[in-house]
Amino acid sequence: MAAVTLGRVAEQHHAQTQVAASGHGPTRRHREASRLEGFSDAVFGFAITLLVVSLAVPTSFDDLLKSLAGIPAFAVTFGLMAYIWYAQYTYFRRYDLEDAWVVVLNLVLLFVVLVYVYPLKFLYLAVFNANQIQLRADQAPLLFVVYGIGFAAVFTLLSLLHIHAYRSHAQLGLSNLEIYEVRASILLYASIAAIGVLSAIIALVLPGQSSLSGFSYFLIAVPSVVAGALVGRRRRLMARRRSD
Repeated sequence: MAAVTLGRVAEQHHAQTQVAASGHGPTRRHREASRLEGFSDAVFGFAITLLVVSLAVPTSFDDLLKSLAGIPAFAVTFGLMAYIWYAQYTYFRRYDLEDAWVVVLNLVLLFVVLVYVYPLKFLYLAVFNANQIQLRADQAPLLFVVYGIGFAAVFTLLSLLHIHAYRSHAQLGLSNLEIYEVRASILLYASIAAIGVLSAIIALVLPGQSSLSGFSYFLIAVPSVVAGALVGRRRRLMARRRSD
C-alpha cells in the first residue's frame, strides 16, 4: 500500500541529495551528529526492533517456516519506518536547527513513531499473515482508523518541522531554490498526512468497505509526483539562468 507510493517520495529525496553534491541543491549545513540526532537514531532502532518477525531463534523447522512467512510484512513495515527515519535525517542535515521548537516537535515525532509501530505491524500482518493474528471483520474499520491517525500524525509533524525551517529561512541563509524546496516539502508531507486522515474517515463512514481505506494510500503517488515535478522544473529553470 503506502510503501510502494512512498518509494516515489524517497526518489525525490535521493535526487535532491545528488543535486546537493553538485552544488546546485540544498546545502548540507549540519556539522556533526548531535545528541538529539543520536537519541533519535536510538529510538528508531528500537522501533525497528519491535517490528522484527521474532526475537527468539527458531527451535524447530516449523518455527523457522513461520518466521520466514513473516518476512513480507517485516519488509514493508521496515521500508516505511526507514523512510520516516530518512525524512527526519535529511531535515537535520539540511537545516541546522535545534531550538526549542525543533526539540519538542522531534520528541513528539519519536513518541508517535513508537506508538505507531504497533498498528503498523498489526495491519501488515493482517495483509500478509492473517493466520498469525486475531481480527474480526467488524474490527477492520477501527484498525484502519487507528493506523490512519498514526500515519497522519507522523507526516503532520514532519510538515511542522519543515514549516519551522521555512519560517527560519533568513536565519539559515536559504537560497531562493532552497526556500522553494522546503515549501514543496511542506506541501508533500501535509498532503500525505491528509491521505491518512482520508483513509480514517472512509473507514468510519463506510465500515463495510474498509478495503477502500487501504487503497486510498495509493493516492500518495499524486503529491509525490507533483512535488517532485515542481522542484525539478524550478531546479532546471535556475540552472538555465546560471548558464545564460
